[in-house]
Amino acid sequence: MSDPSGAKQRGLALELRRSGKAWLFVAPVLVALAVVIGYPVFQAIWMSFQQDAGIDPATGMFVEGGSAGLSNYTHWLLQQCATLAGTESCPTGTLGSQFWAAVGITLFFTVVTVTLEAVLGLGMAMVMGKTFRGRALLRAAVLIPWAIPTAVTARLWEFMFQYDGVVNRVLGTHILWTSDPWASRFAVIFADVWKTTPFMALLILAGLQVIPNDVYEAAKVDGASAWQRFVHITLPLLKPALLVAVLFRTMDALRMYDLPAIMTGSNPATTTLSILVVDQVRQGPNSAAALSTITFLLVFAIAFVLVKVLGANAVRTQEEQRKAH
Repeated sequence: MSDPSGAKQRGLALELRRSGKAWLFVAPVLVALAVVIGYPVFQAIWMSFQQDAGIDPATGMFVEGGSAGLSNYTHWLLQQCATLAGTESCPTGTLGSQFWAAVGITLFFTVVTVTLEAVLGLGMAMVMGKTFRGRALLRAAVLIPWAIPTAVTARLWEFMFQYDGVVNRVLGTHILWTSDPWASRFAVIFADVWKTTPFMALLILAGLQVIPNDVYEAAKVDGASAWQRFVHITLPLLKPALLVAVLFRTMDALRMYDLPAIMTGSNPATTTLSILVVDQVRQGPNSAAALSTITFLLVFAIAFVLVKVLGANAVRTQEEQRKAH
C-alpha cells in the first residue's frame, strides 16, 4: 500500500529542486538588471539629498556640498531658492520658477499627442489590416517616419516651420512657429504625431491580426453593419493591444526631450521636464537628480493608474468574452 504522505513529500522535494534550478538561470539576469537599472536609480536618489557645490548665500564662501535634506525637492515643488536673506520664492526666469510650467507643458504634450496618435494609429491599422494589392509597400512606407532618428526629424521640421519655410509658404501665413508660444507647441505636437503615429499603428495592427475572421463573418450573417462590427467586435477585442500602445506611448511622451529641444531651442513655451533636467545638470547635478526623481515618480504614478484602471477593464472584458463563448 502506497504512502500518500511520502509521495507528497517526494513531489514537494522535486518541485523545490526544479525551482532551485530555475533560480540558477534567472539569477544572472536579476544581477545584471540590479547593476544596470537599480544602481543608477538608487544613486540618483542618494544624490538628490546632497547639496550642490557652490557659493553659500549665507557666508559667501565656496562649499563642497554636504547633506541637503529635502531642500532640493522643496526647490522644485515649492519653487524656493536660497538667497542671502534666506529661502525665498525663485525669481522669474530661473529654472526653479519653471517647474510647474514644465509639468503643465509635459502633460499637455502627452495628452494631446497620445490621443491624436491613438486615433490616427487605429485608422492606419484598420487600413493596413485589409487585404489589397500593394499592402506590403504601404506598410513599409508608413513606418518610414518612425524609422527616422528623432534628431533628424526635429531638424527637418525646424526647417519647414521657419518663418520663410515650407509651412508658411503653403499656408500663406507669417507665423513664427518656433518662437510664438502656442504656435511652437502646435509645431512640436504636429512633428511628434507625424513621427510616432506609425509606432502606435504597428502595435494596434498586431492586435488586429489576432482577431479571428469568423467573428466578423458571423456578425455579417446576423446583419450587423460595418459600424456595429467596429464598435461591438473590433474595439472590445482590441482593448488589450490598444492599452499597451497607449501605455508605452504615454511613458515615452512624458520623457519627451530631443524633439522640442532641437525644434524650438530654449523656448520656455516648450520646456518639458526632461529639458529642465538637462538644463539643471549644467548648474548642479544633485538638484537635477531630485528633479529626475520627481519626474520618475510622476511617470510611475501615471503608468500605475493606466495599468490599474484601463488594465482592469481590459482583463474584465476578455473574461466576459470567454464566458460568453
